[in-house]
Amino acid sequence: MIIHRLNPRAMAELRPQLATLLLDAVADGHVVGFLAGLDQDGLEAYWSGIGAEVAAGTRMVLAAERGGQLIGCAQLDLYVPPNGANRARVEQLLVHCTERRRGVGTALVQALEIEALGLRRGLLMLEAEAGSGAEQLWLRNGYTRAGELPEFACSPNGHWRAAAIYYKTLFVRARR
Repeated sequence: MIIHRLNPRAMAELRPQLATLLLDAVADGHVVGFLAGLDQDGLEAYWSGIGAEVAAGTRMVLAAERGGQLIGCAQLDLYVPPNGANRARVEQLLVHCTERRRGVGTALVQALEIEALGLRRGLLMLEAEAGSGAEQLWLRNGYTRAGELPEFACSPNGHWRAAAIYYKTLFVRARR
């Protein structure tokens, strides 16, 4: 497995495979921001927007590939107010259903952390569907569960789900 950071050109080249990953997650009922019936226009709009953020430097996308096929991806949202330049939000960690529980998610988490350290982002935060298998991934990787928000997001099939809030401190900045 190879994990690499996508630039805008790679985002465009991999867009069909990125779309497949997102459709796979939605079909499996994962709470990833989309409802059932996600169509090609919706996929195009989403990935075009993400590509624009990558080009602007406000988002990073990592891809996991095996044998030339995209099997997973994850994002770091780097846009924060000036007083929050020490943090980033982990978003859309997606692993194709045929590759789950094979270390892809953990490898992506570790790669995100390395990238965050390189950008001097010492605090990572995220939301995960409460009670989902994703929670175990974050706990195994040293993230702390800070709490839960009820009815935070709707699943693809229309059920409201709670979100668990997680964070991990990669380093602490010295006080001024």
